Amino acid sequence: MRTQIKLISFLSDIGNLIFPQSCLACEKELSRFESHICSFCKNDLPLTNFHLFTEPTHTDKLFWGRVQVSNTYSHLFFEKNKTSQAILFNLKYKNKPELGVYFGKAIGETLKQSHNYKHIDALIPVPLHHKKEFIRGYNQSEVLAVGIAEKMAVPMDKATIIRTKHSESQTKKSRFQRWDNVNEIFRISDKIMEYRHIVLVDDVITTGSTLESIIQAIRKKNPDLLISVVTLAVA
Repeated sequence: MRTQIKLISFLSDIGNLIFPQSCLACEKELSRFESHICSFCKNDLPLTNFHLFTEPTHTDKLFWGRVQVSNTYSHLFFEKNKTSQAILFNLKYKNKPELGVYFGKAIGETLKQSHNYKHIDALIPVPLHHKKEFIRGYNQSEVLAVGIAEKMAVPMDKATIIRTKHSESQTKKSRFQRWDNVNEIFRISDKIMEYRHIVLVDDVITTGSTLESIIQAIRKKNPDLLISVVTLAVA
C-alpha cells in the first residue's frame, strides 16, 4: 500500500511538472496539495458566514418588501479588485466551469450545517438564454448547482424555469434598469406544482432583480411554494 501511495504521489508530481495547474483566482502555480485555488487566495476569501447569523443578513434584506423568500445564503462578499472578483470573473468569462463545481461543493458543505435546508425538493439554477449559454459554453449557475447537489444529495432541475428572451448584461445598469431588463422573460413549467421547497441558485446577487422576476413568475403558478435563494456572492 505504501508503495502504491508513493507511486501515485510520484506520478502526480511528474504530472504537475509537465502540466502545472494554476490557481483559478490568481493564476499562480498550485502545489500538489492544492486544488483549484491556492492556499493564499483561499485564506483571503471574504466568507459571509451567513449560515451562522440569527439576525437578517444583507441578502435577506434585498428581498424585503418585494417578494417572499424563505431563506437566503450567499457564500462570499463581492469585493472589487480582490479575490472574490477574480473568482467570479474566471467563472463567468474564462471558461472555467470546474471553478463553479468546486465552490458549489463548498456551499453544499456549508448548507448541510443549516436546518433551513434540510428538506429541499430541488435545486434550480437561474437559466441563461440558450444563445448566451452556447457562446459561453455553460451556465455558471448550473455548475454551482452541480457541486451543491453532489454534497447535499438533492436533485437539480434545469428544465422547469425557461428563459424566453435574451436580455442585455446587467453589469452597468441601475436597479430600475435591471428590473426592466428582466421583467417577464421567464416561463415556468407545470412541474413547479410538484415541489414544496426549492432553492434558486445564482452566481452573484446585486439588486436581486433577476431572482425577483423569477420568483414572481413562480408565484403565479405555485403561490404556496417555499422558495430559498443561494448565491456564490453578494455585492
